[in-house]
Amino acid sequence: EYVKLIETNHSKDDFLKKDNIQFDIELFFGGKERLRGKMTLATNSSRGIIETKNGEKIIFKNDTTFYSPGMNKTKVRFDAYTWSYFFLFPFKLSDEGTNWTEMKYSEMNGNLYSVQRLSFDKGIGDAPDDWYQVYSDTSDNSIFAAAYIVTASSSIERAEEDPHAIVYKNYQDIDGIPIAANWEFFGWTKTEGLTDTLGNATLTNIEFLDDSDSLYIPPANFLKF
Repeated sequence: EYVKLIETNHSKDDFLKKDNIQFDIELFFGGKERLRGKMTLATNSSRGIIETKNGEKIIFKNDTTFYSPGMNKTKVRFDAYTWSYFFLFPFKLSDEGTNWTEMKYSEMNGNLYSVQRLSFDKGIGDAPDDWYQVYSDTSDNSIFAAAYIVTASSSIERAEEDPHAIVYKNYQDIDGIPIAANWEFFGWTKTEGLTDTLGNATLTNIEFLDDSDSLYIPPANFLKF
């Protein structure tokens, strides 16, 4: 029920009727530019493209990722799946293999939110041990923040020593669908909520694109995994 309320607020059904969404992204983490370029994502999350300002490109289709020669494979894997997942997060809450705890109300940094924890079945996605604690607005059920751990390159125990949170801000109406144009990243603890500022992202020129298979064809010299 809780998840349905969020999906309704975020117009998930209308979002999935679109083919692709494209936007420019500037992302800073730890005071350094982490990503600047253009992202194109299938609304059903089956494929996507990240084109960086220096001409490098990542193309991911289903379970295969293609990337420009010379790119770091570990960074490619992280970039391909992390940033696209954060963008598509409001539309993936009821994907197969998602598990939710019972909703409760909780205060964080002086404000009251609806809160529920998301975990995943074994074998789901690139990092099934990840979890998210989702905070939504009690008035309109829009996602405010999601605390999370990243286990891709570490154990779950180590990841849980350093949880982060993404805050979704500045929702824009794109063809009747609310899309957060700003992300903010923070440290997070169960007791303190949002702590140190870690990074931020700005999304501009957000638009939906009709389907075109030619979008996702990798050049012959691309590496893949």
